Amino acid sequence: MASSEPQFVVTTNQLSKRVETRDGALTILSEVSLQIKPGESVAIAGVSGSGKSTLLGLLAGLDLPSSGTVSLCGELLTNLDEDGRARVRGEHIGFIFQSFHLLPALTALENTLLPLEVMGKENPVERAKNLLARVGLSEREKHYPNQLSGGEQQRVAIARAFATQPEVLFADEPTGNLDTVTGEKIISLLFEMNKEFKTTLVMVTHDQQLASRCDRCIHLESGRIVEI
Repeated sequence: MASSEPQFVVTTNQLSKRVETRDGALTILSEVSLQIKPGESVAIAGVSGSGKSTLLGLLAGLDLPSSGTVSLCGELLTNLDEDGRARVRGEHIGFIFQSFHLLPALTALENTLLPLEVMGKENPVERAKNLLARVGLSEREKHYPNQLSGGEQQRVAIARAFATQPEVLFADEPTGNLDTVTGEKIISLLFEMNKEFKTTLVMVTHDQQLASRCDRCIHLESGRIVEI
């Protein structure tokens, strides 16, 4: 019996991004083609300015390419308007950012609850509490972001990212604002939960040691893939 699971959860074809500057057109990404299988962990690596975060934004439908196509979870993002891309993001993906992106007026529990309530999930409070317990923050549920350390804020961000059980998790330099020891703990937690939830992980990093923990690493240089 044939499986209904798609062969690839992320596909790009000749993906390019150009922006206009005072000095003319600047090419940030050039003809990037890649495929990512369900359940794979993939690092997008390269030096600062190589186009890593731009590529991540295009893969997640946060931005549109100048040319080429992006398919995410069976949907051709380049054919959708912003509302359509937002729907795909809400249904299929989670995010973890370098700067945490927690809402300062909401507690740890409320930040974790937010995507569950937006998507109308059942038993949102119970699910959010379970996730905070999973990341070791049961006793910090009522604390606001400014009452949490950087590592604790990133743990809340991880709980929030997994709240809707996304098919794909995008992480942009998830340890960039953390010290080495805290960063290692956060990454171990991220990989543990990723395996537990059977999520596809796409992570931008300039840290080669971190990239080596993924199944595969895509190296960018001046907006082009130079090695996979």
